[in-house]
Amino acid sequence: MHQSFPTHLCGRRRRPDEPHPPIALLARALTVRFPRSSGILLHPTALPGPFACGDLGPAAGAFVDFLADAGQMLWQVLPLGPTGFGDSPYQSFSAFAGNPLLVSAERLVEDGLLSAEERDRLPAGGGTASDFAAAGQGARAVAAAVAARIETHALAPEFEAYRAGTRWLEDYALFMAIRDAHGGAAWHDWPEPLRERDPAALAQVRRSLAGEIRAHEAMQWTFARQWRRLRDHAHARGVQILGDAPIFVALDSADVWAHPELFELDAGGRPTGVAGVPPDYFSATGQLWGNPLYRWEAHAAGGFAWWSDRLATLLERVDRVRLDHFIGFVRYWEVPPDAPDARGGRWQPGPGAGLFLALGQRLGPLPLVAEDLGETDEEVAELRDSLGLPGMCVLQFAFDGDRDNPFLPRNHEPNRVVYTGTHDNDTTLGWWASAGEAERDTLRQELGPSSGDIAWDLIAAGMGSRADTFVAPIQDVLSLGSEARFNTPGHPAGNWTWRLREAQLTPAHAERLRALAVEHGRVAGPPSG
Repeated sequence: MHQSFPTHLCGRRRRPDEPHPPIALLARALTVRFPRSSGILLHPTALPGPFACGDLGPAAGAFVDFLADAGQMLWQVLPLGPTGFGDSPYQSFSAFAGNPLLVSAERLVEDGLLSAEERDRLPAGGGTASDFAAAGQGARAVAAAVAARIETHALAPEFEAYRAGTRWLEDYALFMAIRDAHGGAAWHDWPEPLRERDPAALAQVRRSLAGEIRAHEAMQWTFARQWRRLRDHAHARGVQILGDAPIFVALDSADVWAHPELFELDAGGRPTGVAGVPPDYFSATGQLWGNPLYRWEAHAAGGFAWWSDRLATLLERVDRVRLDHFIGFVRYWEVPPDAPDARGGRWQPGPGAGLFLALGQRLGPLPLVAEDLGETDEEVAELRDSLGLPGMCVLQFAFDGDRDNPFLPRNHEPNRVVYTGTHDNDTTLGWWASAGEAERDTLRQELGPSSGDIAWDLIAAGMGSRADTFVAPIQDVLSLGSEARFNTPGHPAGNWTWRLREAQLTPAHAERLRALAVEHGRVAGPPSG
């Protein structure tokens, strides 16, 4: 899921005259080819603002305006769910819910759902790092205030319609309320009647925790309302949102608690195998993620309904979806649940094209991006290409001296998404500081003399790529070093907290980005607003 290493095993290319199997032709008709464009990667928690972390308030709208002025047609975000252990967006309490930390207190004051005095008592922020503990404290206070006020508010009918029309909400709000009542204990450590969803036990807690349940429902409604407002503004400025779907979900999540039959669990709710990736050149012990594995045969028997619901919910929020760890749809690495690392795992078959056929038949053309980094091979490339999905190329992985390296700009294909680096990489400036001379020489041979700013050298190379889509992390736009790195895979602490400062992005950045986008056919004309 968080692999920061390249692959050169991109698989055999199908010859132009070689026929596709019928299933691949059908799958290919259910996917979307993207127009030539570019964008910026910035997770909303990293937006500036006066509170403990970024949110969906005025700074989010201002960032959309920056993108539009800069000729950028994409805003890429990380998963938007409520975060759990380690504050990672990839370890969420729900694959469906929104993160309550992103709810804007300022927007709630505008709507009359929060008083100015309540807003002013929230934990302050505005520095260079998010404080997620303080943000959680603030979100709980906001949830209580909104839940107490909504019943008599003019927006009450809208709230009740949201509650009635959101199928996953009941399980999520109940799960979170029970979890809170048990001091944050994971669901498989709850009393047996609650762990096993005994109807009488659940009915009793619905009564005893009614206020707490309503607070969680209120925060999901406010998140949905604010996100819709932000997305509408983005669309009005010609900006689309590229979201992220982690392939696996957290064990301690409403998804696994509510649907244990869809996961490989024992009678006590513990995983019989967990997710990871095997040892390779970059990690002698592999990566042990610990997520529960899917019972793919159960998903297939139900027509992949859970996955269809999940993707449909996400596509209500975003315009395109990056599928994390695409290799897992071909095969996944199953590790014994008590293993100390990933070395003792084994490969198991994933759902393959059948999943995507089911998704496309229910949802129509699928605007998906395959995150195909890591130790992939011909079989993974075959599924990606037969589906017509764009894969990913990372420029930081391009300059190892191999002229056939698929990440080299001259080897890019049109149906690709090119990055200077991802959220799992060091910033380009940090990468360059630790690069060896051979790697530096290869870069100079491929890209020519440096401008003196390696981050913008790679941005220019990405903009000029044949690939349809180019994305740069905001840290590279700002030419920041390793101090601005967002995540270091394998390091459980110190991640996800980097934050943009007020006024750090300037009109000069926008002008420079727009000039490159115009030069390389990724946008036309002057700013629209």
